[in-house]
Parts: sequence; structure tokens; C-alpha cells
Amino acid sequence: MADRRRTSLVYGLALAAVVAVVLVVTRSSGGAGAGTGYDDTADDGLHGAVLTAPYRMADATLTDSQGRSVDLHGRLAKPLTLVFFGYSRCPDICQAVMADLASAKARLGPSEAGQVAVWFVTTDPARDDAPTLRTYLARFDPSFEGFTGPLASIKRVAASVHVALERGPKLPSGGYSITHGTPVLAVRKDASVPVLWTAGTSAAKIAEDVHTILTDGMPSPTTQRQG
Repeated sequence: MADRRRTSLVYGLALAAVVAVVLVVTRSSGGAGAGTGYDDTADDGLHGAVLTAPYRMADATLTDSQGRSVDLHGRLAKPLTLVFFGYSRCPDICQAVMADLASAKARLGPSEAGQVAVWFVTTDPARDDAPTLRTYLARFDPSFEGFTGPLASIKRVAASVHVALERGPKLPSGGYSITHGTPVLAVRKDASVPVLWTAGTSAAKIAEDVHTILTDGMPSPTTQRQG
């Protein structure tokens, strides 16, 4: 009886540890970071996830990092725009993703790099005004564009591409964190989003996928791996 009770206790502690790890990983990745509606077992030739039903990014009037009022859909001038939602005071994952995007773009040839835009849409417009975004993005690549504006508009755009965002708890420093989804979204001129990359995808893999998309077009998500 004692052995059975001891075994149950050990099992319970192990299960609790697993649950704790899952919660930590989920929180550090900003919640539902990868979005929904994709099958990552598809043998589509990309490292990113090809969406079974492409998202459509909502339009909104926001302010770019030059201080100009713009409509997002009107700025989708390149064949491919890589969009990430984050904020300049983000202590870890935003900086890592933006550095990866800068490295990915640098790996492309001049012709391909000219067909790709990179956008950073702030999830913290109260603190990220246009000059703040310009200074922040210049650390990674001066060609990167940032957008700020009314929080309600940003939330609506984020929700349209299944990126969750909300204000997090107050920090000991007196500031606050922002909990947000962390995918990098591939947006076409028509505002459709057929592909996304989860945070942590290497710059080399993103660059390889961008080259494939620009060269061969978007793959179909219907082919499944066998075995």
C-alpha cells in the first residue's frame, strides 16, 4: 500500500512538472504564437507552415515610422511582405526575430531582396511612437518599416491574422509587458497570408523559403508526408 501511494505521488509530481514546463514555454512564446489553420506535416517544400486556408490581413490607417498616415493595404507594394507584431521594449523574442529577419534578407541576392519588405507592427502604441520605431528598426535594417496607431486598429489587424495580443502584468520596474503572438507572416499584395514561420525559425530557413516562394510561387498545402 505504501509503495502504491509512493508511486502515485511520484507520478503526480512528474505530471505537474510537465504541465509547468508547457506553461512556461507557452508564455515565453507569447501565447498562441504560431496562429491557427495550418498543417505542419505537409510536405510542401517549405520550412514554414503553409496555411490550409490563407488568412487575409485587415486594412487599417496607421502611422509609419516616418510619421506618415498610411493605409496598410496601399503599402503592400512588394511581391512579399514579412510582417511581425511586437514592441520595442520587448526584452527577448522580438529582438531575436527581427535580427533573424535582417539576416534572412541579407542572405538574398539584390534582385530578390528588392522584392521583399519587412514590417514591424507595434503591439504597444502607447510607448512606440514613430521616432521610437525608426530608431529601433535602424538597429536591424534601415529598410524595415514600422507601424503604430490606435490600439483598437492594431488589435483588429492582428486578430485578422490570428495573432493574439494583450497587455501583460506590471513589472517590478514599474513598466509592463505585452503578451503577443510571435509568428512571422508572409503577406502578398492582395493582403492574403498563405505562409507563416514560427518564432525560432532560423534566418537561413526563412531565406530559403523566400527564395523558393519568389522563384516557384506558393506551394499547395494539400500534399501530406507519408509514414
